[in-house]
Amino acid sequence: MRLALDNVTVSYQRHPAVHHVSGGFAMGEATAIFGPNGAGKSTLLKAMVGALKPDQGKVTMEGMSRKDIAYLPQQSEIDRSLPVTVLELVATGLWHQSGPFGKLGRPGMGRALDALEQVGLADFAPRTIAALSSGQFQRVLFARILLQDARVILLDEPFNAMDAKTTHDLLQLVKRWQQEGRTVIAVLHDEEQVRQYFPHTLLLAREVVAWGDTRNVLTVDKLRRAVETAAHWQARAPICQTEGVEA
Repeated sequence: MRLALDNVTVSYQRHPAVHHVSGGFAMGEATAIFGPNGAGKSTLLKAMVGALKPDQGKVTMEGMSRKDIAYLPQQSEIDRSLPVTVLELVATGLWHQSGPFGKLGRPGMGRALDALEQVGLADFAPRTIAALSSGQFQRVLFARILLQDARVILLDEPFNAMDAKTTHDLLQLVKRWQQEGRTVIAVLHDEEQVRQYFPHTLLLAREVVAWGDTRNVLTVDKLRRAVETAAHWQARAPICQTEGVEA
């Protein structure tokens, strides 16, 4: 398998949020996408899952298809007013097997309950998702990923505003995924989480500041350069020339 970025640029009204990013992810390991606010981290993740189309460059996936990728967006992007139960939401993790309108039956629902058990929420199965706290809802979303059984897992700010216990428990799942040989790529804001759980880091400030072993990337000089680069981008807000854009 191979997941790589080739000269990826993503712009909003021609102002680049991600600018000419190239590099490959370490497969079977965990990589954090880290950087200052406004660095383009979530934008890059959305381009990788196809939610945003690059103005230039491309995302290369070899030896895998879209069904091999599980994506967890930020909670703010999910409509929790829908009349959906916890079990029903988790069960959608099997849609590649059942189809968007298929019925799972007892085996599928049993697997969904098992996933909820693993995140400590089996008793919450009949509740509506609107009745959950933010931490409980995040556990449910992780249970859905467990059910997907994906080879590549993309997480967008998965621990933002989570309580300490929820964060700890979900980080243990990330650790387990690494032990199982899955590829985990996460947008994170907590430097200590990156250092402790993610052996690889892409330090981003709209463009790549550094990419590689976390110990070599999160140095004082490189972190300072990331802050300075992000401030430079915000100050000049350049227009990106996109001649020769790939389809």
